[in-house]
Amino acid sequence: MKCSSLRQIAIYTLIIAETLRLAERPGALVTRAEIEAGADRYVRLLNRRRHPGRSKTLKGSHLRNTFRWHATRWLKFLGRLLTPTIGPRPYANLVTEFRDYLLRERGLAPSTIAVRGRTLQAFLDEIDEAGLSLKRLTVTQVNDLLVKGVQEDNYARHTIKTWATAIRVFLRFAERRGHCRRGIPDGIKSPHLYRHEGLPLGPSWDDVKRLLAATEGDCPINIRDRAMLMLLAVYGLRGGEVTALRLEDFDWKQEVLRVPHGKRMKPRAYPLCRSVGDAVLRYLREVRPRTHHRRIFLITVAPFNPLTDSALRSVVSFRLHALGLTLPHYGTHMLRHACASHLLSQGHSLKEIGDHLGHQSPQSTRVYAKVDLVALRSVGDFGLEGVL
Repeated sequence: MKCSSLRQIAIYTLIIAETLRLAERPGALVTRAEIEAGADRYVRLLNRRRHPGRSKTLKGSHLRNTFRWHATRWLKFLGRLLTPTIGPRPYANLVTEFRDYLLRERGLAPSTIAVRGRTLQAFLDEIDEAGLSLKRLTVTQVNDLLVKGVQEDNYARHTIKTWATAIRVFLRFAERRGHCRRGIPDGIKSPHLYRHEGLPLGPSWDDVKRLLAATEGDCPINIRDRAMLMLLAVYGLRGGEVTALRLEDFDWKQEVLRVPHGKRMKPRAYPLCRSVGDAVLRYLREVRPRTHHRRIFLITVAPFNPLTDSALRSVVSFRLHALGLTLPHYGTHMLRHACASHLLSQGHSLKEIGDHLGHQSPQSTRVYAKVDLVALRSVGDFGLEGVL
């Protein structure tokens, strides 16, 4: 780790030891509630020292989070953090059997199975909290739980559709094994989604330029983020494709970028754009730590593990929010939409855009036809005088 990072950790370690009075009770376990209380005392003490006799106080959320993070890591390392014992989740064995079924018999990808597993465990937790039993569950009760997600949790229709599909498949699996009543899966209602009903809205290309301009400079974080943002915006890559890039995917001699795609990881080859190549090369030469990992993009804190998909989404979301943009979402896919819309405005055909984005079916690219308002107006202004 860097000396500056070690110094910060040392300072917070001393603060935590003093605030939690660890020297007075050697070997005693510390609860998370004590850490929360210690963080509050630390923030109040810091405010009194910096602003004696004044009503103005420091914003304590960042200080509390930093105190909590360092205290949790250090006490875990010492073996002095008291972790509450968590009982088995409801129907955990059945969920494990279902995940194994999705992997071995249906051949789903591990990432898809992980999402299905989290969805089903949340659904089963709600059943347990409501005092219901899977064995006696009715269709009405299942539909009521889905309606609750719409009315109380404000889930989007697409999310409810995904939930309903996952629950229906799971209940069919449970039905065959006698864990629920027969006929329940067929009675589950879900919202109907029309093909291409939504617009693939993203930031304008001018906003993308502003986004990239905000990453200029010599700050290590900006150098790394600029390389990732350019890959997302210029090539329209998915977030998972960017985090999965490896050192060998860049052929610097032939100036070719190969992007693994799909479950079979069949690579797509792109000519390496000079500006993108320079951004990635600068990150590799000046910022990327020396490590055994082959993934290109790493976190900036030791032990320098590869950047995850969720971490990349957080980076993009933070930078899009910083521009003050109003978007339906703030994830990595917004830059993919911006790339497609920009190519469309430059006169490229839907076939060319689909090839650039890696769409295997032209149906996936057709939605961008609704974004081309100029072409749609020309169709609407088509005169029939010479035809009739």
